[in-house]
Amino acid sequence: MTGGFAYVLDMEGDFFDRCNHELIDLNRISSEQTEGHRIHLQQVLETHVDKTGSAWGQTILADFEHYVRKFYLVKPKAANIASLL
Repeated sequence: MTGGFAYVLDMEGDFFDRCNHELIDLNRISSEQTEGHRIHLQQVLETHVDKTGSAWGQTILADFEHYVRKFYLVKPKAANIASLL
């Protein structure tokens, strides 16, 4: 990763253990510090569902408070989380 970030849905609960932590940071997006990213993720999902009719996206949005706890914000170590949005 060179300056971008990604939202990763970890349904199996093993993503953290499968990453190279020397290069990236993983952050849950259900904390107060990451509230802006939580809102951004929800907006991205809403746009995706509006454009594609994705049933899976609709499922996530319908129970967003449950699923948001399973998402990680993945960013390069050098990036400041506050400056990503």
